[in-house]
Amino acid sequence: MGVLLALAAAAAYGLSDFVGGLASRRTTPWAVAFVGALSALVVGAAMMPLFAGHASGGDLAWGALAGVGSGFGGAMLYRGMAAGRMALVGPVSAVASAALPVVVGVAVGERPSPLVWLGIALALPGIWLAASSGEETRTAHDGAALRDGLLAGAGFGLLFVALGQVPGHAGLAPFVACEALATTTVAVLAVMTGQRWLPSGGGELWGVAAGVLAALAQLAFLLAAQMSLLSVSSVLTSLYPAVTVLLAVAVLREHISLPQSLGLLLCAGTIVLVAAG
Repeated sequence: MGVLLALAAAAAYGLSDFVGGLASRRTTPWAVAFVGALSALVVGAAMMPLFAGHASGGDLAWGALAGVGSGFGGAMLYRGMAAGRMALVGPVSAVASAALPVVVGVAVGERPSPLVWLGIALALPGIWLAASSGEETRTAHDGAALRDGLLAGAGFGLLFVALGQVPGHAGLAPFVACEALATTTVAVLAVMTGQRWLPSGGGELWGVAAGVLAALAQLAFLLAAQMSLLSVSSVLTSLYPAVTVLLAVAVLREHISLPQSLGLLLCAGTIVLVAAG
């Protein structure tokens, strides 16, 4: 069940990034990120009665820390996608977000089986290749895209690590704290960098769809991390660029390059090995 929930999180994240990334190219990414985070907060608050529990102060603190990572990561991801190549921002962020929880998980005593380790080893190049365009063209924005991808990955890695510390009996209060801090983080970062973050046009409302999907993804990841190893849940969830690529093929009729095909094959191998392990 933990594997299935992590894959559901990857699917929801992939669709969320597809919607949010396209919207960010048509307007300011900060407003899209803010609307998305606010929408996720509404979803979390609405779902609280469905998950009874008792959260301690420590549980809420982990949720708040996860929110800082979520808000920071989302803002950096949308900023990178708006200005640079999605084919560079996406894989960099995904590999970084997968690597950090694996390191933390092993440091706190997790010991995945050899099959799972092999799946993790396949995931990192698989994510990179699946999200790559296969083109050698470089642009003047590649440096900024690489930077934003790394920053987004660090934020999402923090999100995964912090949410992974929330126990099952805590209910959804830490999740709501996460979404509240994510909304605040986006607004504060936008003000600090002098960017417009309040929505002013219809295009930014696509952030609502992106936010709802991101909330469902984070909830699925939270449940997955409570049922399985943090290192496993985070790696499977970080397969989301492969979902974005498949959506681009199905919806935008984009062509899959040979590197992307190999990457998707490696991602499929990761799923099989992790499930078997």
